[in-house]
Amino acid sequence: MDILQYIAPVFSLEVMQVIALGTLGGMIIGALPGLTATMGVALLIPLTFGMEPVLGLNMLIGIYIGGIYGGCISSILLRTPGTPASAATCLDGYPLAQKGQAGKALAMATIASFVGGIFAAVVLATLAPQLAAIALKFGPAEYFALALFGLTIIASLSGDLVKGAIAGLLGVLISTFGADPISGTLRYTFGVSGFASGFAFTPALIGLFALSEVFVQIEKILVDRKADVVKVSGSWPSGKDLRSSVPALIRGSVIGTILGIVPGTGSGTASWIAYNETRRSSKTPELFGTGHMPGVAATESANNAVCAAALIPLLALGVPGDVVTAVMMGGLMIHGLAPGPVLFQTRPDIIIGMFAGTFQATIFMFIFGMLGIRLFSRILLIPKRLLVMSIVAFCFIGSFAINLNVVDLYTMVGFGVLGYGMQKFGFSQAALCIALILGPMAESNLRRGLLQTHDNLVDFLSGPITLVFLGLTVLSLAWPLIRGGLARRRAAAANTTQQRVLL
Repeated sequence: MDILQYIAPVFSLEVMQVIALGTLGGMIIGALPGLTATMGVALLIPLTFGMEPVLGLNMLIGIYIGGIYGGCISSILLRTPGTPASAATCLDGYPLAQKGQAGKALAMATIASFVGGIFAAVVLATLAPQLAAIALKFGPAEYFALALFGLTIIASLSGDLVKGAIAGLLGVLISTFGADPISGTLRYTFGVSGFASGFAFTPALIGLFALSEVFVQIEKILVDRKADVVKVSGSWPSGKDLRSSVPALIRGSVIGTILGIVPGTGSGTASWIAYNETRRSSKTPELFGTGHMPGVAATESANNAVCAAALIPLLALGVPGDVVTAVMMGGLMIHGLAPGPVLFQTRPDIIIGMFAGTFQATIFMFIFGMLGIRLFSRILLIPKRLLVMSIVAFCFIGSFAINLNVVDLYTMVGFGVLGYGMQKFGFSQAALCIALILGPMAESNLRRGLLQTHDNLVDFLSGPITLVFLGLTVLSLAWPLIRGGLARRRAAAANTTQQRVLL
């Protein structure tokens, strides 16, 4: 097979222009709260019908990659995640912006997105069929164990273990609202039909992080009317920042790629797990959440690595890796293409063209992101009163635009009040967010798996992949105690050595 013959058309001016426009459009969509990459791809699929398959599909890839990256812009500058994938970026990106380092934070996010995207694209181009086969081994038990491992993040993200556990349990409880995943019985809907599917996640996310911050900023404006504008300085991370972020970039890229291959996990889960593992392995975990560059590097490299990785099960097996690739599957179908092993044999031009388009979209995302840093950072120079009013407008418009449902506005406001209260009393909003994401995954797969094994818990949890995740869960919970014990032992050894020297 002449690979160059199939790659060459992707580097034509027409295809490159379409990929560039798709990526730029995706960035704009992703930066606007409520307008997710999924929505952007879904809205523009009809436009690809009259295009050549390689042209149309690569435009969708550009929107996907640009949309996931674009979420970090509003997440860092306004503490308003443009997409659920960027929620974890708020933890360190927004504090950096408040310190006047918005440009540096955006640059690090752009670099991390590029590194994660290129790493996953290389894996996509070289190992797609082999890795997709492994991903199909995931059943209810494996997904339950993965969700359980992810929930251990809560213990690490909360400075106060008790408050973190309370926030996590509250999130799990809230995630049970709506229809039972197995029987379909309605739970805790209070007679409101709009809650039959539970609380819509994106409005809840906007309220929890964005509207709650609006309340905090209004309080600050009322207390200190002079503190109106945040100073902005610098648009490139220092050498020290880059060196300290290398392990986070590697870890986030690997975690994002692995979880992207597993169908159903998504960018949001990958970014939280990458953030947690980077924080857990750091020598200075106390710096995370205060404006620490490795925190931004971990989350953004992970969620952008998912983009290319999620294409692996889609193209190799016909199984979408996440929600966006499920929508993209429709784009393949309208062109008469059935994703799966046969597609590799019958239309190698499509497969290789999409691989090359993934690399191109990632490169365009990096170029547009770096060129736009100074422009994006100017948002912080807007007087805070006007900025707060704009954020409120985005919160309401973004929440309503998703489902055109007034109930989503109530959800957003309710979670905004809840998030504000959590900030005031020192409870972790991140812990609640993680529980909202992973709670349904854990419950539905536990119930489904026990039905398959006739309530035999041993059979349910005996698979090798399941045991690996359960072992990681135990290690994750025990690691803070182990690290504390090792630190005390080193301190005791240092004191003993010092006493011997004095004697």
